[in-house]
Amino acid sequence: MDRISALRNVEQALRAFEEGETDLAATEERVLATLRTYATEFDEETGLVAYAGRGPEAVDGVVVVASSRTEARERVLSHAEAADRDAVEVERLS
Repeated sequence: MDRISALRNVEQALRAFEEGETDLAATEERVLATLRTYATEFDEETGLVAYAGRGPEAVDGVVVVASSRTEARERVLSHAEAADRDAVEVERLS
């Protein structure tokens, strides 16, 4: 999914919410699904890959895009200064 498609999908979700066709929870789910699809297909166009942090609570589940596993780990760590650096890993999302 390219950026324009992702933005259109988010816009459609917001429009449906504004018009009362869906509630907030359904809108959040639709926007999240769009973002996850966009993130996992990111590498097809940019060479960047989505990675999720694994380890201490402060970084577990933090998702970033990066050109390498090392860069992704550093980006995840930047979101949680107190995390034990040695306990932090990243895994590629697909």
